[in-house]
Amino acid sequence: MSVVTNTTTIGAIEAPSRRNTELAMLAFAVVIPIFAYLNVGLAVNDKVPSGMIGYGLGIGLLAGVGHLVVRKFAPYADPLLLPLATLLNGLGLVLIWRLDQSPRLIARAELAYGSFSPDAPKQLLYSAIGIALFVAVLLLLKDHRILQRYTYISMAVALVLLILPVFFPARNGAKIWISLGPFNLQPGEFAKIIIAIFFSGYLMVKRDALALASRRVMGLYLPRGRDLGPILMVWAMSILILVFETDLGTSLLFFGLFVIMLYVATERTSWIVFGLVMSAAGAVGVATFEPHVQQRVEFWLNPFAESTWEQSDQIGQALMSFGAGGTLGTGLGQGNSDLIGFAANSDFILSTVGEEFGLAGMMAFLLIYGLIVERGVRTALAARDPFGKLLAIGLSGAFAIQVFVVAGGVMGLIPLTGMTMPFVAAGGSSVIANWALIGILIRISDTARRPAPAPAPSTDAEMTQVVRP
Repeated sequence: MSVVTNTTTIGAIEAPSRRNTELAMLAFAVVIPIFAYLNVGLAVNDKVPSGMIGYGLGIGLLAGVGHLVVRKFAPYADPLLLPLATLLNGLGLVLIWRLDQSPRLIARAELAYGSFSPDAPKQLLYSAIGIALFVAVLLLLKDHRILQRYTYISMAVALVLLILPVFFPARNGAKIWISLGPFNLQPGEFAKIIIAIFFSGYLMVKRDALALASRRVMGLYLPRGRDLGPILMVWAMSILILVFETDLGTSLLFFGLFVIMLYVATERTSWIVFGLVMSAAGAVGVATFEPHVQQRVEFWLNPFAESTWEQSDQIGQALMSFGAGGTLGTGLGQGNSDLIGFAANSDFILSTVGEEFGLAGMMAFLLIYGLIVERGVRTALAARDPFGKLLAIGLSGAFAIQVFVVAGGVMGLIPLTGMTMPFVAAGGSSVIANWALIGILIRISDTARRPAPAPAPSTDAEMTQVVRP
């Protein structure tokens, strides 16, 4: 006896969301900074710090809120981006609090300003605002392709943000801040995200024209003269920023971002060659008549010169702190990077990492940054639309350039730029903007990794016979 059963087959496989993996990684990302906080308290004051429970609850609450929002509104997002950013943010808070305990920095601040205001509580507040913006991005940005509608609006907004600091007083020789009473804003941190949106929308439309080449010279395909317009315009804007704001970091970030995205969109090596040549030519040209840029180059070339030690002592102290750290470091709270002065917790916070964590710890920090960039590039490769690919690679490229510019300046590889290390250095604009950047990358990765909907059942579907004895 046999029974014939007709069944319809549908090939839909549910992809794993990896949210539990993200939760496990977040637990480590919260526990590691808590133990680091405990280590600093024992090293500096020989006792468990009184604020340890509050710090642990604060960073745990922020990480938990971020995870719940991702689990609900971006369930297929990359599981590593949020834990990596949380780990950097948590360790940055610990390093800033460690410098707040320095008697030398406290005495110097009281002598200069009459009182000392710790930066760690403010940085925790900025981190909370950054997480709030991260949540807002995931709640409001349902589809990253919506941003393509605002291509030219984003260009106008970015130009306004880059021009505004010209009308405010310079700080430490550079006009990169907007000061409104007690509030200070560094618009360049937000401009990098908005510029990436503009470049993504523009290059998605113009990439075919930009990919055309007229002739081949010395193995390189040179672009047509009329196609040089965009790169000449961006080059001129970066030079103007460098001239009027004496801001080397934002200029390098702005122009480097455009060259990376242009190469990815067109796959023409000639654009990189043109970009590097024009960037070098512009920097050399500005350095010949801009005193502030000349000064930074001089400090970079001769950080230990007696004639300039009073101005270049921060760079010299930073290099000595790296040497004092050795391979494994002096231990948290047991270094002397606070001798650097007022920029110890912002521009030069990597010096504390190099001295107290050593070469091994510095490599671990750079590896975490590299993982964030790698996950962003992987998101770009997985994205199904050209705009998403370009936007993910643009945001990842901007993040990578900023890390290189800051780390290179502190380590003496390039002249100091004055930018802040993402998530680690003290500064509200930086941490808030970079949390927004991570939010956009998570939204793109959720769209890229989300499984395609299963096809609807069809009456013409293949009929399968199952025979049962």
